Amino acid sequence: MSSLDAKLNAALFSREQREIRRRLPQPSSASSETELIDFSSNDYLSLATSPILRERFLSKLNDSPDVLGSGGSRLLVNGKTHSSLETRLAEFFQSPAALLFNSGFDANAGFFACIPQAGDVVVYDEYIHASVHDGVRASRANNAQFSFSHNCLASLRRLLIKLLDERHGLVNGQSSLFIAVESLYSMDGTFAPLAEIVELCEELFPMRNAYLVVDEAHSTGIYGPQGRGRVAQLGLENKVLARLHTFGKALAATGAVVLTSTLVRDYLLNYARPLIYTTSLSNANIIAAECSFDMLENGVAENLANNLMDLVTHFLDILRPRLQSIPPSLVSLPPHLHSPDAADALNAPSPIIPIMTSQPRPLSSYLLNLGMNARPITWPTVPKGKDRVRVCLHSGNTREDVEKLADGVISWAEAIVLEQKRARKTVQRAQMKAGLDVFMESKL
Repeated sequence: MSSLDAKLNAALFSREQREIRRRLPQPSSASSETELIDFSSNDYLSLATSPILRERFLSKLNDSPDVLGSGGSRLLVNGKTHSSLETRLAEFFQSPAALLFNSGFDANAGFFACIPQAGDVVVYDEYIHASVHDGVRASRANNAQFSFSHNCLASLRRLLIKLLDERHGLVNGQSSLFIAVESLYSMDGTFAPLAEIVELCEELFPMRNAYLVVDEAHSTGIYGPQGRGRVAQLGLENKVLARLHTFGKALAATGAVVLTSTLVRDYLLNYARPLIYTTSLSNANIIAAECSFDMLENGVAENLANNLMDLVTHFLDILRPRLQSIPPSLVSLPPHLHSPDAADALNAPSPIIPIMTSQPRPLSSYLLNLGMNARPITWPTVPKGKDRVRVCLHSGNTREDVEKLADGVISWAEAIVLEQKRARKTVQRAQMKAGLDVFMESKL
């Protein structure tokens, strides 16, 4: 075995021992008749299995003069389909400009690698996506990056005041500060307090040199007018420097778009390496995205989103009371889901529901045996001690599906509690017997 092989094997073995080694799940197909009930994918609106979307896509594909490939980088071949989609998205999202990327990861990494300049500062929520971290590390602001506690305005305020005290350039406007957040966080199902963050920036940075950048990956298609996201839902389009919308989650397509100013768009075209040095999305990808946005504009997606919200509410309403008899250390909901009153201010439930548990893999396996796919999430994807089974609900799920899921979670937990009680009784009987034996010996 070579030295390289030995080191790679040792690293993987270490992860195996700590039960954090990643593997691909079993291959699956959305069209399979034996498909598990999906509580895992990001296909929130179930558009990936929509016969309406499929028919629309095949029809447009058949009629399009350009289908295969894209010809190369956008800077070499600017396809009509790509340019047309960008124009459409700028109008749809009411943004000055739009720029396509091959993925949300590329968009975040590209933006944060090149837009922050020397002397600038990047502040981000502690739960921000890995792509932002990668981008900032490659940027001119790589030595000026700071995190604040998840969705905590007090923590953000303290950090911003500290930075203003320490960096004169932020006070006089010679330097810029970028705040990176996700409108909906993919592991916790929590919403960023976007309006409050905007107000805080306007209060502390009268020079208007604090810029909010919002990743709308998990909000696209679900929230806001015609699914335009949380920024649009709150009417903050003109208060945000850049928005990232991805097509590969609720929209069942591929790719992403950055919505921003014409100046930032032009700068990205010149400096964003993930855009410049890669072949752009194929024409078929663009046609698929076009079809998904048709669904947003014609109201079909809105009906699906409304159904999704009803399912989320129903699931939580039947799960909450049944969890009261289960030890929280075994299974619980996160604090923001403890009661209906803890919902978001706009009364928008999230399709992402973390089932917090100290035994995520056994719970996931139990549900799998019942025909339900809900994946375990552990460190390093989430912080240590925050293990969970992440449940993602979909418009295509039924009430019976979510009731079966609640039943499965509770029946597993009750079985564990019963097993623990039996184990304790066995220990107690053994201790009593040992005590009795000692007593009898003392009488001999």
